[in-house]
Amino acid sequence: MGDDDIAALFDVDVEISVVLGTHNIRVGNLLRIGRGAEIYLDRRISEPVDVFANDRLVARGEVCIVGEKVGVTITEMVKADRF
Repeated sequence: MGDDDIAALFDVDVEISVVLGTHNIRVGNLLRIGRGAEIYLDRRISEPVDVFANDRLVARGEVCIVGEKVGVTITEMVKADRF
């Protein structure tokens, strides 16, 4: 694969999502949640967050604050399973 082949990938859109944790809740309870309500997640604050690219786990990282925005510092790349 040459440089031109790799350069073609630079314009491909990828959806990135970061999972801080999960919580199971019934729809009825979800509908009753109001502003300021707390939902407790299944992870501790010190645990790394999962980073997904197009719904595939690709990395883990730490949450960071940059100005008024929240970001993620990648601390570990996750090896893809080969088929």
